[in-house]
Amino acid sequence: MILTGLSLLGAAHASPASDLFGLVGSDLKRDYYGWSQTDRSALVEKYTAVLTTRCEGAGEACSFDTGRAVASEMLLELHDAHTSVRDAEAATRLNEVQNDLSVPRSGLRVIKQPGGLLVVGVQPDSPAERVGLRVYDLIVTVNGKPAGKDKSIDSLAFVRLERASTPLSLLLQRAGQTTVLSFQLTPELAKARDVPTLSYPRPGTALITLPTFLPGDSARLFLGKVAEAQQGGARELVIDLRFNGGGRLDQCVAAASIFRPVIYQARFQGGSWTYGGLSGEQVPALSARIDRNSAVWNGPAAVLVGENTASCAEVFAFFAHKTGVKVVGSPTKGVGNSGVSFFPLPDQGVLSLTMLRAFDENGDALPDHIEPDLSAPTDLAALSTTSTDNTLDAALKLLSAPAANSGQSGTEK
Repeated sequence: MILTGLSLLGAAHASPASDLFGLVGSDLKRDYYGWSQTDRSALVEKYTAVLTTRCEGAGEACSFDTGRAVASEMLLELHDAHTSVRDAEAATRLNEVQNDLSVPRSGLRVIKQPGGLLVVGVQPDSPAERVGLRVYDLIVTVNGKPAGKDKSIDSLAFVRLERASTPLSLLLQRAGQTTVLSFQLTPELAKARDVPTLSYPRPGTALITLPTFLPGDSARLFLGKVAEAQQGGARELVIDLRFNGGGRLDQCVAAASIFRPVIYQARFQGGSWTYGGLSGEQVPALSARIDRNSAVWNGPAAVLVGENTASCAEVFAFFAHKTGVKVVGSPTKGVGNSGVSFFPLPDQGVLSLTMLRAFDENGDALPDHIEPDLSAPTDLAALSTTSTDNTLDAALKLLSAPAANSGQSGTEK
């Protein structure tokens, strides 16, 4: 593979940059199978010249960073957001979750904002939960350094501190409080994955926050929370996918089948594969004799989505919506009609390469993104200042409408 990549630039100019770029270019030309109509050979040729110019003067010392930067620019012109180059750190984080590794963690899931790091998840029985941190707290400093977008501590730097088992001193703003709060916590060994959480925003309504489909037991964990909500007497169900970036196709297809059986057809170079889901579990295929109305949940339901809802989470939202589940929020990322595989790169990073196109049971292509039934973009500033969740509030109001409550209760069949 490396030799093939080097031939794009010429062996005389072999360097770390050309090793990496050559692999990306050859894999892109040979294995890509997405929806982009861009001439990939011409694209690789164009950016081979760009790399040659960037590496002038550096010769064999031209770095992986340069090769990755040029490859990333090239892939932007492919106009397929599913295909990208990830550096070694991002590849390590992916590996931790996919292989269910235990790593030092605080239990917090954060996203960077201009004013700080917004907490969008607190794992049960974690150091963060035990000291009292809450979802939608806004972390403004970490160990005395400013946190947030374009600050010393962004979301990646925060994870680095966790993995180093560094004691964390946090200053944060909490909705409804005028004073800055101080918290101390030390990361502990825990699973790298995030698990679904269950809460009740009002009596009779269950809210399941579903953070990822990457782990191989995501559907089982989700199904467990649905059962717990049913046992708790929930009559309505809200599923929060606003910060779910996707994961394994078998898992999101299985999870979406709590509403109705799901068939997802994946077409790739030289063949196809079918993913089936029945009553929240993965099945290799669905018999024509299966009751197509079979469901775990029959009551009113809504799915919350936004710009960070991507890939497999978009697939979940699509199939849920087909059964009448309401989608609330803002348009999703736009990679829901394809799937990727990961290829190792010589800098220990990975190439995320689109290798399949997605279709439903009838052979119709899935949409690239999901448009909500009810537009209610999440106001992140309001979450951290007044604890107002306008997206969730809109979903609750929608579920309270008479038409939404005309169905059966959320009992297991």
